[in-house]
Amino acid sequence: MHFVDAKGILTGNNGQVGMNIYRGCTHGCIYCDSRSKCYQFTHEFEDIEVKQNAPELLERALKSKRKKCMIGTGAMSDPYMHCEEQLGLTKRCLEIIYQYGFGLAIQTKSDRILRDIDLLDDINKATKCVVQMTLTTYDDELCKKIEPNVCNTKRRIEVLAKMQERGIPTIVWLCPILPYINDTEENIRSILEECARVGVKGIIDFGMGLTLREGDREYYYAALDKHFPGLKHKYINEYGNAYELPSPRAKELMALFHGFCNEHGMMSKPDDCFKYMSEYPEKYQQMSLFDI
Repeated sequence: MHFVDAKGILTGNNGQVGMNIYRGCTHGCIYCDSRSKCYQFTHEFEDIEVKQNAPELLERALKSKRKKCMIGTGAMSDPYMHCEEQLGLTKRCLEIIYQYGFGLAIQTKSDRILRDIDLLDDINKATKCVVQMTLTTYDDELCKKIEPNVCNTKRRIEVLAKMQERGIPTIVWLCPILPYINDTEENIRSILEECARVGVKGIIDFGMGLTLREGDREYYYAALDKHFPGLKHKYINEYGNAYELPSPRAKELMALFHGFCNEHGMMSKPDDCFKYMSEYPEKYQQMSLFDI
């Protein structure tokens, strides 16, 4: 990893405000879109760029914000990579979010988030905290191939259960679903059943497939050659250089997905999930003069 002094930390407006404390990732997921050349990395993806002044920038930004809102993190780089264990920048930023009365929507694949569960609980009790967890495959051996340097799906489900015990709402990202790899009814149903069991609030999926761009396509195809010999040529013949690669089973899997979520009272439309995560609760309304 290497350290930089960032010029700013928050992006977006009061409706959708996000931050990335780190840039790059060490999880090694074979499908990661953040490797794409469009994000203009000037360093190796695994050489993590650490915004060492992130807490100071965040405190300055939140001090000057007149309207409270939800703060999102984890969309581009996981806030609980290996380096967070020694650096603790994510934890410090969460403390600042709690201190200034903002809400949090945090996304990860790592069980390291449990280190901060008391802090997440404090934020949720004061305002609102939504924990998002990515789940792609229920098969442990397959998980080692496609997400090699992070805890498996069953452990992530344990994390979701622990959040549920604290009353912290959770959202699951059921994506990407890789054609001819994890796009089976058995896999999708197994994950959905666990989501229902642990009380997940909603599940995000964009159509049961994968997206590939320049940069991550090459990395993904190299992984296919290593772990799934011959599959790369099937992809090239079927999809060419397309950005969207839907599973050939997409229609039936989406029907299963929406039907299951409706039956178990879980949100299944991305817009509904995003709206829920961006809504800051007005828990403490000012008392009217007429109530005195």
